[in-house]
Amino acid sequence: MREIFDAAGAAGFVHAREVDGDAEVAFGADDPVVLASVFKIPIVLEYALQAAAGELERTERLMVTAADKDGGIGTSGCADDVSLTLRDLAHFMMTMSDNAATDVLLRRVGLDRVHGTLRSLGLPRTRLIGGCAELFEQVRQELGPVDLEKLTGEQVRMLAIRDPERTTSSTPREITTLLSLIWRDEAGPAEACAEVRRVMGNQVWPHRLSSGFGDEVKVSGKTGTLWGVRNEAGVVEFPDGRRYAVAVFLRTVGLGLRDAAADAAIGRAARVAVDRLRV
Repeated sequence: MREIFDAAGAAGFVHAREVDGDAEVAFGADDPVVLASVFKIPIVLEYALQAAAGELERTERLMVTAADKDGGIGTSGCADDVSLTLRDLAHFMMTMSDNAATDVLLRRVGLDRVHGTLRSLGLPRTRLIGGCAELFEQVRQELGPVDLEKLTGEQVRMLAIRDPERTTSSTPREITTLLSLIWRDEAGPAEACAEVRRVMGNQVWPHRLSSGFGDEVKVSGKTGTLWGVRNEAGVVEFPDGRRYAVAVFLRTVGLGLRDAAADAAIGRAARVAVDRLRV
């Protein structure tokens, strides 16, 4: 693991476990890590739990307006207001990491409810400071009205958004625990867990976890990206039926939002961990 991460210019934190067994591979697995968009997994679970309980309707429509948009992916970059059902908000949030869809859905399900579910599942170190808007509000409060595209390295390195003690965070072990509970139908009703598995299986990004495995292996995951932070957590399922929850979190020397070497390192680290479990 250390060789993989050193070659990519990164510090890495990894946990992999058998979904249906006790074997595990750990490398800094209990260290605190910045989640970035991996925090969307607890949100989609909370949505699915409330839907399964009849507390909300999947077809309920909410509006994504300019106030929610950051100019990014999905509805975040739409020129006009967009009306989506809750299940479609969940789809955009998980498949392409749509920040606007995330914030609209989180407001509907409630941050307190998300935290309550995490605590009920025995995940005390997984915490969210809010949605995507709150994460970037941290940056604005620290730096003032700056162009986020033109931040200097010195400005970026001191940001709270990069410090797991001051922002949305967890540990690799807690994230694989959460995923294993979802994949075993133990995070809530089977209906809710199946919905989360289905939407995570439709993620569009093939360059991190998926890059370590062939087409015969199903990979369901969620990426996370910030300046100098590159993550992915998910479940890999082999044709023989064996399943593995994997979480890889990187802190990179480079601060750019494109880092092919680090992305590939996530796939390689995941493959090394899973191969160890399959021996």
